[in-house]
Amino acid sequence: MRRGELPGGGTVTGVAGGTAWFPGLRLRNAVECVDLATDAVRVSAGGCWAVVGDFEGRVRAWRFADVERLPEDEARPVGAADGWRGPSGRWTSTLGREEYVRGVERVRGHIREGDVYQVNLCRVLSAALPPDAGREPDAAALGARLAEGNPAPFAGGIHVPRGVAGPGGRAVTPAWVVSASPELFLRVDGDVITSGPIKGTAATPAGLTDKDRAENVMIADMVRNDLQRVCAPGTVEVTRLLALEHHPGLVHLVTTVQGRLTPAEPAVGGRQGASPAGGVDWARVLRATYPPASVSGAPKAAALGVIAELEPTPRGPYCGAFGWIDADRDRAEIAVAIRTFWWSADEGGHLRFGTGAGITWGSDPGAEWDETELKARRLVSLAGGGGP
Repeated sequence: MRRGELPGGGTVTGVAGGTAWFPGLRLRNAVECVDLATDAVRVSAGGCWAVVGDFEGRVRAWRFADVERLPEDEARPVGAADGWRGPSGRWTSTLGREEYVRGVERVRGHIREGDVYQVNLCRVLSAALPPDAGREPDAAALGARLAEGNPAPFAGGIHVPRGVAGPGGRAVTPAWVVSASPELFLRVDGDVITSGPIKGTAATPAGLTDKDRAENVMIADMVRNDLQRVCAPGTVEVTRLLALEHHPGLVHLVTTVQGRLTPAEPAVGGRQGASPAGGVDWARVLRATYPPASVSGAPKAAALGVIAELEPTPRGPYCGAFGWIDADRDRAEIAVAIRTFWWSADEGGHLRFGTGAGITWGSDPGAEWDETELKARRLVSLAGGGGP
């Protein structure tokens, strides 16, 4: 199969619909959706794809027929901020303050027993937001509002309404996610892969603690370990350690880790290989790195078990992956899906937003709850509904 030729053929005709936007990239007219665990070869073959991954493991990609590449400062949502009609009722949380504080103590108990070193403990906020006259909420309008009130380096959105059809009339899986993420999960440029884990959050630089710095180094080491599974020996390195980044209403500590990908496996015995020659084996990269280390814990497998024990509902897109893959150019930029809203039609329609904090032995339970409030306050206020 030639590079750029999609397996199974097909055209980009079909019912127009759906849009996605990221810094420097605007996509229109979704034509298919694939699961990256089983159909990564289709993504690697060519095209421009928007990516949404659930924290629990499923990562999907939507291919769009129309691709517009722009300077980053010109790439804005196609909607208008004043067109956003957010929830009118108040937000509820899957964990209240007392439950969250007890959860922090449970994590500290696991640390005392030697089960884990760190766990990211999260809660999901939800507010009723029904369709208006049968129309789904305007994701692009929310994206425009966030771009005005909370600009972020990896902001973006995807909205594929129900009823969009691709080639041959096949239904395209719907999607509705709007993100103001400040955190880089994976950037790929040719064979260079980069990750930028965040650990350490405060209202001002003076609020950052030794606990924040130690936690950041711990998670950066996990990212190094993850990338070493798909990179050439000796190429994984920390290029920026404990850098201070300012964002609206808060500051973060960010470490940057980089490496060089090993080549994708070739086809074996006439069977289609993991990716075309020169392409990236996305299934392999995700197996090595997913879910992101900064929003799971250390060791990752044990931390995921503690998360399943303490969090009452799945996180869904929150703390998963959100971004794009440009297979024609061997480039990708995928964020950790924090500071992220998603909408679903369940129970009449709900808008959701996740928030959390990294728990270590040195955590103060009340302070960790306050950190989750700090991370949510500005964005939830922009979305409307009276706050958490």
